[in-house]
Amino acid sequence: MARRKKIYEGKAKILYEGPEPGTIVQYFKDDATAFNAEKRDVIDGKGVLNNRLSEFFMTGLNSIGVPTHFIRRLNMREQLVRAVEIIPLEVVVRNVAAGSICKRLGIEEGTPMPRPIVEFYFKDDDLGDPIVSEEHIIAFQWASQQDLDDMVALALRVNDFMSGCMLSVGIQLVDFKIEIGRVFEGDYQRLIVADEISPDSCRLWDVKTGQKLDKDVFRRDLGNLADAYTEVARRLGVLPQSATPITKPTLIN
Repeated sequence: MARRKKIYEGKAKILYEGPEPGTIVQYFKDDATAFNAEKRDVIDGKGVLNNRLSEFFMTGLNSIGVPTHFIRRLNMREQLVRAVEIIPLEVVVRNVAAGSICKRLGIEEGTPMPRPIVEFYFKDDDLGDPIVSEEHIIAFQWASQQDLDDMVALALRVNDFMSGCMLSVGIQLVDFKIEIGRVFEGDYQRLIVADEISPDSCRLWDVKTGQKLDKDVFRRDLGNLADAYTEVARRLGVLPQSATPITKPTLIN
């Protein structure tokens, strides 16, 4: 499929105008970033793995009635998605203490949360995506109270689905981030899961060993990121059991 006009380029993906009105082609890059892009590298095959894994999770969510922007995968690096109006918030669900919550609240990494905790972060790289309260969100009109209620409900349903998927293959879903967009149908709007769901946006630990299988491998220099993502894909059946890390993948248009 011939590429169309570039709409946006981020740290991990490029968005192109889709073939039909209301669609977008989402291209997954091999770039890896951490600490608000202060640490950068290119990991051969990362985009291919994230494309396949995001397809797996989005398809699964669609099948259980959780609406997403995913339409279909186009090739090894691209997928067709529905155009949405992204709400400028990152929605984080935490099942186990890790990352910023440990620094903010002095909680030891690995401490189970008493229940899944939903947090909101304002999407602004220049500000470092600061955590915000529901009061901020409503006061600055980033979302309404009804939107917030719907976003929490969506996030918790994603958590239930993802936790089950991961536990079935011996992986603990520690936390994850999603983005949510608005779609308009006549005079009505509804909220759907957008962006991606992949090891880039989750923390995943092996249940038995505690081995990290997510972007913390890159953040903390714990090994080869492609190896970790390949292991997740292999366990979930996205790749064959005999699969080895993808290196220097060929771009398929």
